[in-house]
Amino acid sequence: MNEQFKILVVDDSLYTLEVVQRNLSIEGYQVFTASTAEEALNFLEANPIDLVITDFKMPKISGLDLIRHVRENLEDVEIMMITGYPSIDGAVDAVKKGAEEYLIKPFTDKELLTAVERIEEKMIRKRTYQSKKFRVESYGIIGESAEMQNVFKLIKKAASTKANVLISGESGTGKELVARAVHYASERRSAPFVPVNCTAIHDNLIESELFGHVKGAFTGARDSRAGFFQIANGGTLFFDEIGDASLNLQGKLLRVMEDKTIYMVGSSRAFTVDTRIIAATNKDLLSLVTKGFFREDLYYRLNVINILIPPLRERTNDILLLINYFLEKFPTELNRSVPRFSDDALRVLVKYHWQGNVRELENLIQRLVVIKDNDLIEVADLPVSMKFSVNRKMEINRTLAEVEAEHIRNVLVSVNGNKTKASEILGVDRKTLREKLKRIKPVNTPENG
Repeated sequence: MNEQFKILVVDDSLYTLEVVQRNLSIEGYQVFTASTAEEALNFLEANPIDLVITDFKMPKISGLDLIRHVRENLEDVEIMMITGYPSIDGAVDAVKKGAEEYLIKPFTDKELLTAVERIEEKMIRKRTYQSKKFRVESYGIIGESAEMQNVFKLIKKAASTKANVLISGESGTGKELVARAVHYASERRSAPFVPVNCTAIHDNLIESELFGHVKGAFTGARDSRAGFFQIANGGTLFFDEIGDASLNLQGKLLRVMEDKTIYMVGSSRAFTVDTRIIAATNKDLLSLVTKGFFREDLYYRLNVINILIPPLRERTNDILLLINYFLEKFPTELNRSVPRFSDDALRVLVKYHWQGNVRELENLIQRLVVIKDNDLIEVADLPVSMKFSVNRKMEINRTLAEVEAEHIRNVLVSVNGNKTKASEILGVDRKTLREKLKRIKPVNTPENG
């Protein structure tokens, strides 16, 4: 969360204003309130705001009118609609006029915060994309390696067409970032980008989640509710982890992709939808097709443009670039000083296999910024598994003595040369360790570079 993120809440209910302001202020946001749309417009003329959260139904100037005014005059301001009068027409209308999120009262504190965080993340990515700090071709994604330059070229090609896109890559490589880059570089950039987590959709709620439902369609359907396809109409639906989608979900998705129409649960009225599909997976979909877990016809429908994101270990040229980026990002966000890495620590990071990819690196830098705070980060400060795994990829022609020597050096490095601690870790006494060290060449002799 960014402390500089400013939010204006507009609602004629003083109770709602108080609750929303209190809950978001606790999370560190700067929150301002207005009880009428007129008051909000006056405030917006004089003050920079990142997000407007507005009620749907208000006297004189409605929430929809306020959204329209903001979208026409303040294109950098994001909008969230909240309402106690939910309807399909209202949700679709709000989205068409520019609302990024649509929240129905009563909502929980978690639902409110999650919606605000989604908008904040989108704004950060959008502003990074527009920033002169990064080349336009990079779409706000960090990477200068040849592998990432190829990804950027594919993003550019995908953004210039209406074709469906399949993004493949290991967990933590940034598949959603690439999906957002395609969307915001395309003609659909002003329409919604709606992410859908395929693993979170229960089979008995698939139709309701995708297509919406009308009031009374089933037990518990007290109000009509728009589905993902209606909310994203004109924009992009991003199906994350499509390889985990049930065959039932796959079938529903394929039907819409083929005929471009949907039916809300409980209604016989057909809705025509214009929604681009981008899907992402960390699995081998062709293998799943062979095993009968993924529909072959859906695979070929999705795989019109394929963007493969390389794992971080295959683009080591980007590791230092990412480290520098995160060292700029987290001290500002966490109000900490910028730590420095020793050369040895950087060498470990560059050689590490990064099974969790960019996400793992990001989490590590964030943790070190909190712990070290302006101190020098040494190899000893890195996770033990990271220090040792770097040297596990050994050639098969190395002798046992060479393997043992390298392991002893690694242990000594991890304990800053403390031979007593090293003896305990190695399971030998100090005398034995001394004898072994006599047979090991010093690490920094001219013969060893």
